[in-house]
Amino acid sequence: MKKIHVGFLLSYDYELLKQSIPPVYEDSDRIFLARDKELRTWKGQNFTVDPSFYQWLKAFDVDNKIEIYEDDFYVPEMSTIENDTRERTMLSHKMGIGNWLIQIDSDEYFIDFKKFITDLRRYDSYLDNPEKHKIQIFAFWLIIYKYTENGILYIDKPQKSVFATNYPNYKICRRTNERVIYLDSMVLHESVARSESELRFKLENWSHNIDVNKDFLNKWIAVDETNYQTMTDFYYIEPERWKKLSYFPTKKIEEIKNFVGAAENLQISKSFIFFKNFGQWFKFLFR
Repeated sequence: MKKIHVGFLLSYDYELLKQSIPPVYEDSDRIFLARDKELRTWKGQNFTVDPSFYQWLKAFDVDNKIEIYEDDFYVPEMSTIENDTRERTMLSHKMGIGNWLIQIDSDEYFIDFKKFITDLRRYDSYLDNPEKHKIQIFAFWLIIYKYTENGILYIDKPQKSVFATNYPNYKICRRTNERVIYLDSMVLHESVARSESELRFKLENWSHNIDVNKDFLNKWIAVDETNYQTMTDFYYIEPERWKKLSYFPTKKIEEIKNFVGAAENLQISKSFIFFKNFGQWFKFLFR
């Protein structure tokens, strides 16, 4: 017990796992890939997986850490977001309560997973009786919005997101609504950074498919590195949540990591983390 167990969802964007698995491989004790037994999305649409992906997976998994967990993850009577939450719950139970249950999406790339695990281990005591001391662990996304001709557009401020828990009573997607502990780790999140055809497929099949605002896709198509400063409100549900974009003059993930360290607008201060965690501790003190 008290192992570092990491779960991914293997679906239509499985090729992105070639970028999201390597950053966490060394510091994980075990990695689980959840795959629907009929290869269906949460909407019930079928996808295929090229056999070359499994060849890559076998060659990459030199320590024999990776396990494919296959089950029936699609329930027609459920909405996409209900199927999302259900699959994540089933995956975490497969990973085993009593371990750190870390779920990472295929389009999320940890910049420094070793640091994340080092900081997470300070809270190992919460694994002793997790059902009575439920917590969820947040880090911060750097959201890549769109690849342009010469670089990337990204949301100009880090966005909080949940990545781990000690007890998987998920209420919606990865969120458990329990006490939050914030860690100052950064995760690159490609989010809506796809080709137009890939993005259209994602918008139809992901858990937010019924929530996307009608103007989102047109704005996403129109914005580029020459006009992003003249536009605002980019979020796909409530536009004002992503107020502004910024720009990195590179498309390479490894180079983006260097830009992050130099960008003042992306720094997360120790005082910010302290007060966020103190507020959460006090909020749940008498619960």
